[in-house]
Amino acid sequence: MLQPYHLQEKHLVSVDNVIFGYHEGQLKLLLFKRNLEPALGQWSLIGGWVNPKESVEDAANRVLVAITGLKDIFMEQVQVFSNPERDPGGRVISVVFYALINIQNHNHQLVYQYNAEWWPVSQLPGLIFDHQQMVNAALEKLRKKASYDLVGRDLLPPEFTITQLRQLYNSIFMKEFDPGNFRKKILSLDTMERLDKKDTSESKKGAYYYRFKPKEAWDFTDRIIKM
Repeated sequence: MLQPYHLQEKHLVSVDNVIFGYHEGQLKLLLFKRNLEPALGQWSLIGGWVNPKESVEDAANRVLVAITGLKDIFMEQVQVFSNPERDPGGRVISVVFYALINIQNHNHQLVYQYNAEWWPVSQLPGLIFDHQQMVNAALEKLRKKASYDLVGRDLLPPEFTITQLRQLYNSIFMKEFDPGNFRKKILSLDTMERLDKKDTSESKKGAYYYRFKPKEAWDFTDRIIKM
């Protein structure tokens, strides 16, 4: 049975953002050194409190803009973490979101000011509290999305090669996809257009650059990757 509001114990609500980027062939995660106790100076996800007059979505976006300077980018809720013992500082319920950004576009000065760094997902340092569980849940969410949606739109530069797209998928799923089969599958989706220029950094023959067509023109129902 519900009891009157004034008789209930108050809880704190926070958001934690799992911010993914892709650089130099590696899926990366933005972390910062926590600036308050408990766990002062330890590596943490980027988070903040939910203010009285904002939604958790607005809070997550506010935190994301503050650390990256980017607006209108992909962000999705992952999970609510509510174990009463999860935060030694008090009773804190955390709503976790993950975001996908193009590392080339974010504000590097803001990241520096917040004492944040990009870490390869495969080589993360020890994280505070239950933040590693949050990362694991966000990775699972990202992999599900990548299995039916071309997340390269959010993580790669506007112009890219199919090899670069495959390397992105390799890093997300932490496995090697067959180059020929991957190329055949991606081209069959008809979501990209080939450009009249090549990347010759890997070979004299070079590889054509592609760019994504507007998402409104996409029309495929098959999964890209079978999980």
